[in-house]
Amino acid sequence: MKIIDLEPGDPRLTTDLLPVLRELRPHLTEELFLSVLAEGRGQGLRFTAAYDEAGTCVGAAGWRTVATTSMIRKLYVDDLVTASASRSGGVGRALLAHLEEHAVAADCTALTLDSGTQRTDAHRFYFRERMAVTAFSFEKPLR
Repeated sequence: MKIIDLEPGDPRLTTDLLPVLRELRPHLTEELFLSVLAEGRGQGLRFTAAYDEAGTCVGAAGWRTVATTSMIRKLYVDDLVTASASRSGGVGRALLAHLEEHAVAADCTALTLDSGTQRTDAHRFYFRERMAVTAFSFEKPLR
């Protein structure tokens, strides 16, 4: 498996990564994704792709480092998805390990993510990866 941090403007963001990301975020059109990329880049948003031996994108991660008063600096994972045909093959673990390396290099105190309450399979994976539930995430829809 090959893990690549994709730079802004890299065509693989839409050709390779977006189809995998849409398995988790089906509402993302290419136009909306490009809009999020443009705005999010200034907020530190980055994307990392995992490729199998055949050169097919099988995993995607969106992430950023964030300064907070509670953790000082953390690496926050916006998105972590493995293509359905490649699940249970180590893709998620490899992406998390790669992101942890970024977190350590950036002197982060933690790697964090949110996961929808309905995603029980994902929760089992996070627990296996030695992640803990440390907070509730509250949301108030505005539209």
